[in-house]
Amino acid sequence: MAVIENSKITIVGAGSVGSSVAYAALIRGSARHIVLYDIDTAKVEAEVLDLAHGTLFAGSGDIVGGSDIGAAEGSHVVVITAGAKQKPGQSRMELAEVNAGIIRTLMPQLLAVAPRAIYVIVTNPCDVLTVIAREVSGLPAERVFSSGTVLDTARLRWLLGRRAGVSAANVHAYIIGEHGDTEFPLWSSAMIGTVPVLEWATPDGGRLTVGELDRIAVDVRDAAYQVIRGKGATNYAIGLSSTRIVEAVLRDEQAVLPVSTVLEGFHGVDGIALSVPSLITAAGASPVRETWFSANELELFGRSADALRDAIGGVR
Repeated sequence: MAVIENSKITIVGAGSVGSSVAYAALIRGSARHIVLYDIDTAKVEAEVLDLAHGTLFAGSGDIVGGSDIGAAEGSHVVVITAGAKQKPGQSRMELAEVNAGIIRTLMPQLLAVAPRAIYVIVTNPCDVLTVIAREVSGLPAERVFSSGTVLDTARLRWLLGRRAGVSAANVHAYIIGEHGDTEFPLWSSAMIGTVPVLEWATPDGGRLTVGELDRIAVDVRDAAYQVIRGKGATNYAIGLSSTRIVEAVLRDEQAVLPVSTVLEGFHGVDGIALSVPSLITAAGASPVRETWFSANELELFGRSADALRDAIGGVR
């Protein structure tokens, strides 16, 4: 594959998340053409106008949009953020039924105008909706996947970097599994620079402990709930992480990111969408099958699969 020229992305949903994805894509120069689509005409036109007014100060991309889904025609990547908003105290899984209905309605409409696109699901619960989107669309697994635990992984690296006294870019660790309550870190392969995480000397001269790593994992898992309690929604970081995924596709980067695809024969998991380190190219996302798990991590992965299997069963 090769870098996609004259690239076009469509963001579906002009709420706080969709608008943040569009804003991040515009200022990062993620694509040449950006489309924002929503059924709320007044809302989406206002968001597009506000963003367009700032294009002088951004990259070379342009932004258009509205309530006509035809604007998505020819898109290379479609990012779906439309859906009910997660409320304070509400788990991601409680959103499943209503948002599954939205995906079932949207996918045929989008495929009619963008049949060759890569589809990235951001709407929660994104793992459940990835399975639904694939079933409805009939697309191969690599072409319909979710943002998964890319943001959760960024949160983990940020927290570890602060504790270790290094840039988050030098922390090599992944959150995998469900994007939700059963997610967990792959501590067995986590590194800071070239040093295993438990062997890194912290700024106070000590070492990270297993107990401290456990607390960091809980902070990562609950981070969204903390933000939602304070401001009602998470939007900026998911906007940035979603555009990072889009860029990896459009630039054929062969980047490794923990997105969520429908897995087949991956460490015993079949037909369930879970986040694992995956190779992102212009063709989509492919799980890195050589990813190693400790015995405990393999057990946690199985629990996450069980949780998703139950959730998917509830919306079919």
